[in-house]
Amino acid sequence: MAIDIRDKVLLGCAAILGVGLIAGGYLLGDGLTRARAADRSVTVRGLSEKNVTADLATWSISYSANGFDLPTVRAEIDNNTRELKAYFTALGFKPTDLTPSGAGVNQYINNGVNTITITQRMLLRTTDIARAQRAVAQQFDLVRRGVTLQEGSGMRYSFTKLNDVKPTMVAAATKDARASAEQFAKDSRTSVGGIKSATQGYFSIEARDGEGDSAADTPYKKVRVVTTVDFYLN
Repeated sequence: MAIDIRDKVLLGCAAILGVGLIAGGYLLGDGLTRARAADRSVTVRGLSEKNVTADLATWSISYSANGFDLPTVRAEIDNNTRELKAYFTALGFKPTDLTPSGAGVNQYINNGVNTITITQRMLLRTTDIARAQRAVAQQFDLVRRGVTLQEGSGMRYSFTKLNDVKPTMVAAATKDARASAEQFAKDSRTSVGGIKSATQGYFSIEARDGEGDSAADTPYKKVRVVTTVDFYLN
């Protein structure tokens, strides 16, 4: 039976359409398989901790003098300031390590008596942590010199190089998270793939051994970060 040109064109189109449907069905099935694989993931947390030593010490020092006339009280506070500077000089601090940070004068009359109080504030700022610790340990020498520190005067220790340790700590936390994911994958008879998403946690600085009321009270600190990582499962 003869087939005219129109029939040949129709047969050709049908063949092309059939091949297209087969290919499309394969690609659709493969896409669904890959989509299901992409949904297979596990979310874990990784921890990284590092012991560090403070690299900056600051001591806000407040002291006062009382009296009944301004020149006498001012002379006493000036003498206290000289004794304070001599104390830190004897410990080996540079003159620029100690600077005035403020002063206040309070005057009131009680039963007809005029009373004047002058408060002086000085700030010690140093990167010599060991020397700063010695200054705190020997601060009773200031009392012997006639300088009485007010409540709230205390050394504060800071770690200012957090950016220097961040990259290695994030890498360590991510490695710790992958170890947890691999254990999960082993239990579920799968394997761990790449990272689907990750969130860097907040870096905290705490007292290394729990001493003091806060991390600022000690030069020995612990930096801690927790990362949350979502891994693909193969």
